[in-house]
Amino acid sequence: MALFSRSPIAPLEYSRTLWMRLWVGAVMLFLYAPLIVLMIFSFNDSKRNVVWRGFTLKYYDKALNNDALIEALVNSLTIAALATIFSLILGAVAAVMLWRFRFPFKGAVDGTISLPIIVPEICMGVAFLMFFAKGLHWPTDLVWPLNLGAITIAHITFCFPFVTMVVRSRLASFNREQEEAAKDLGAGEWQMFRDVLIPHMRPALVAGALLSFTLSLDDFVITYFTSGPETITFPVKVYSMLRFSVTPEVNAASTILIILTVALTAIALKLQGVKAIAETH
Repeated sequence: MALFSRSPIAPLEYSRTLWMRLWVGAVMLFLYAPLIVLMIFSFNDSKRNVVWRGFTLKYYDKALNNDALIEALVNSLTIAALATIFSLILGAVAAVMLWRFRFPFKGAVDGTISLPIIVPEICMGVAFLMFFAKGLHWPTDLVWPLNLGAITIAHITFCFPFVTMVVRSRLASFNREQEEAAKDLGAGEWQMFRDVLIPHMRPALVAGALLSFTLSLDDFVITYFTSGPETITFPVKVYSMLRFSVTPEVNAASTILIILTVALTAIALKLQGVKAIAETH
């Protein structure tokens, strides 16, 4: 039985572990305390949202029955879903291209793809506004309306570089001998890509999808510049509500979005874990 007993922790090691846990706990509290306060005050029975007046669910009822708010949430989810799908495709293809092939101006292409990550969002927003309003009009006499399509294109532009970065980092650990073994066994290029490369890329694809969905769903600056008067997303709608005052209805709507985002992330990670376990068996 003594073989399975834990070895005693030295006092110095225990002190370091304790301080590390306290430090991590303090950092986590600092990061998530505003969200916790927001969720608590979403149940506050007070219009001013400054002093706790009692527990109520009426502001959730108001938020769920606010047609404009629900429409904005549906718009945000639709844009985020479309941006995630197209970002995954473009990001994965760009990552494989930059990882596998050599071609002229490869460094310039790599830097251009990474540019949306570096450029400030305010500059991106103004650039998209000028492009849709004036840029297309100059060479083609075409003006793209500021609607869901414009917002989706803008979100794809700044989301797919994140997918490219994550997938490319994952491909750096790929053993190219697996490709050669698959080809020796008679696999074609497409079969090798589908059965060998994509399974290796899957964790990065899931991470890139979650990152793209979250970035698109939460984006405000670029969306504000590319949205028209009839196309309102959830962050823009919440901002318009905040211009008057921070009410429990805004907190309730924000809490719903937080819960939705966390739930979708948990489901995606759960499905990834179940699939990984199934593949090992």
